[in-house]
Amino acid sequence: MMALNGYQQYKAQSVNTMTNGEMLILLYDEIIKRLTRAEFALQQGNITLFDESVIRARDIVRYLIDTLDRSYPISGEIARMYDFFLYEISRISAGRNAQVIQELKPLVQELRDTFKEADKIRGAH
Repeated sequence: MMALNGYQQYKAQSVNTMTNGEMLILLYDEIIKRLTRAEFALQQGNITLFDESVIRARDIVRYLIDTLDRSYPISGEIARMYDFFLYEISRISAGRNAQVIQELKPLVQELRDTFKEADKIRGAH
C-alpha cells in the first residue's frame, strides 16, 4: 500500500513537471493505447471494454480540441485533424469496426511523432 501511494505521488509529480509538448505526446499515446484496447476488446467480444475505450479516446480528442492554442497559423489544420479524429471515432463506435481503428491509429501516431519532433527541436534552442 505504501509503495503504491509513493508511485501515485511520483506519477502526479512527473505529470505536474511536464512541458506542454510532453503532455501533448502523453495524450496522443493515451489515444493510441485506448484505440488498441478497443481493437483488442472487439476481438474478444468485450463490448463494455470496447465502449469504455472508445469513449475515453473521444474524450481525449475533445480535450485536445478545447485546449488547442488557435494563435498559430497551423492551428486550423490541427483542429481539422481533431475533427476528423472525432468523426472516425464515432464511426468506430457506431460500427464497432476494427478496420477503422487500424486506419486511424497510424494517423494519430503520425501527428504524435510530428509534435514529438517539434518539441525536440524547440527544446534544443
